[in-house]
Amino acid sequence: MNLKPAERLTLIKEGEIRRIFDLARELPDIIDLSIGEPDFPVNSQALEVGCDAARKGRTHYEPTNGVPELRKALAEKAERVFGLHYDPDSEVLVTAGGGEALAAAFVGLLNPGDEVMVPDPSFVGYTPAVRIGEGVPVGIPMLEKNGFVPSFEDVTSLVTRKSRVILLNSPNNPTGPMLFHDDAASLGEVAIKRDMIVISDEVYEKIVFDDNEHVCIATSPAMRDRTLVIGSFSKTYAMTGLRVGYAFGPKEPISSLWLVHQYTVTCVDSIAQHIALAALTDPQDSVRSIVNEFQRCRDIVHRRLNEIGLACMLPKGALYVLPNVKGFDMSSEAFTQFLLKETRVMTVPGSAFGRRGEGYIRIPFAASRERLEEALDRMERALKRLG
Repeated sequence: MNLKPAERLTLIKEGEIRRIFDLARELPDIIDLSIGEPDFPVNSQALEVGCDAARKGRTHYEPTNGVPELRKALAEKAERVFGLHYDPDSEVLVTAGGGEALAAAFVGLLNPGDEVMVPDPSFVGYTPAVRIGEGVPVGIPMLEKNGFVPSFEDVTSLVTRKSRVILLNSPNNPTGPMLFHDDAASLGEVAIKRDMIVISDEVYEKIVFDDNEHVCIATSPAMRDRTLVIGSFSKTYAMTGLRVGYAFGPKEPISSLWLVHQYTVTCVDSIAQHIALAALTDPQDSVRSIVNEFQRCRDIVHRRLNEIGLACMLPKGALYVLPNVKGFDMSSEAFTQFLLKETRVMTVPGSAFGRRGEGYIRIPFAASRERLEEALDRMERALKRLG
């Protein structure tokens, strides 16, 4: 009996972060700094809206593209924040997290052999999603010496006749920089000249620091009609387990995502959508206070890591620092194992994020200050013993 997986799956490995996360649950006295999950609960008022929706019987199928009130609120947000108009009925799709939006985009837009430019290092889910869509990932060098920002020259040099999509992520996981107007305009120029689609993963759009402002590449000249914007409620509203994401874009590509979504997910959890709607339309003061707390945690982690010999750049957004461990004469995988054995602090090797992530480790600062300080104290003691 032939039970072999599809050939496309032979190129995909088990997710490193999920493996580490599952391991952390089994070990005592672990400080788990593997997954970037906000250390605060979902807004209680938003949860109550979800409970009320359940009591009123909103537990049945909803429209495939999302609860109408949520799509309308998302379109209004795009207009208010970015000045971009999207038809809530045909240009907004509610998905099972940002991850499903990305996967549906690659399945819905790629033909076998189409090339997708993917930042390297980048979020661990990108390359597998491209391969499931039968596309070919092409790594864009994200180099520390360039501030981990993709350059116009690097992207241009990688374009071939098979190039179909440029995938961008700002603020960036795992490196922490953001794309500003000049960056977005130059990358948009490549897409326009080569007739490519841009998929812009903006799940960290609200988590920006030091008075920086998030830039949506769809606002760049002539980019609205060739850009898919992916968003999520997971990080901003601590709704990681509720799995609500969304996509904005022109009608034609959104209809492709919609078709894939219809025959895989049918519709996103109805109660989760009502919680998301309440979170989006309630006053955003709690979001601002949470981002301020993330910034305080970022400052602590950045300062302490540099003091103990783990040099890293100051992130402009998102929830991660990426310390350079190349001076310790061991691979990033070996370094994370050293930290786990000696300190019971769990981190993720940079190699999990792509070839150019080797020599780094990723540390999220979404935990409480107390947990972060304890983790850093343990790491400092271990590094002193190592040195």
